[in-house]
Amino acid sequence: MTEVRRERADAARNRQAILLATEELLTRLPPEQISMEQVATTAGVGKGTVFHRFGSRAGLMRALMQERAMTLQQAVVDGPPPLGPGAPARERLLAFIDGVIAVVARNKGLLAALDHAEAVVQARLPGDEPPPLHAIWHRHIADLIHEARPGLDADLTAHLILASLHSDPIQRMLAADGGGERLSAGLKTVITAVLS
Repeated sequence: MTEVRRERADAARNRQAILLATEELLTRLPPEQISMEQVATTAGVGKGTVFHRFGSRAGLMRALMQERAMTLQQAVVDGPPPLGPGAPARERLLAFIDGVIAVVARNKGLLAALDHAEAVVQARLPGDEPPPLHAIWHRHIADLIHEARPGLDADLTAHLILASLHSDPIQRMLAADGGGERLSAGLKTVITAVLS
């Protein structure tokens, strides 16, 4: 039993080391220059361990982004209002947009790497499902839109809101001082108008 626990602890430690190494590499290298081998070397693990744990570069980038967004997700599920349950849908949606933009603003390099890795995967696998994080955020936004304004096409509106975060001008804005606040205010203005 002790050996099993040690293996689980080692696996958890390796996972954390790989995620931290990836994050560190993203601070100094463009996403397309980061290889799984570099991640393994930086993390102090074998290349096979990285592939076994995450499957691909897209899987690694997705796991790192999900790790960074977990706090937001936890607040949505059981945090205090307005982000968590108990507030009206419109207030929850506006609070969620603030949360999403905070995650995006703090993880610009990671999102670029994820977009790059996903583009490579989708080039090989047409029709691949969207990243799980995108799907989770989309579902939450669509549910809140439907609750606040049932007659609106909530699914499409949620896609339009999230798609706006992936444009080059928005990414450049996020890189500028005050860009996150400006983006948040703009999106909240649009959302308020749509829900009126």
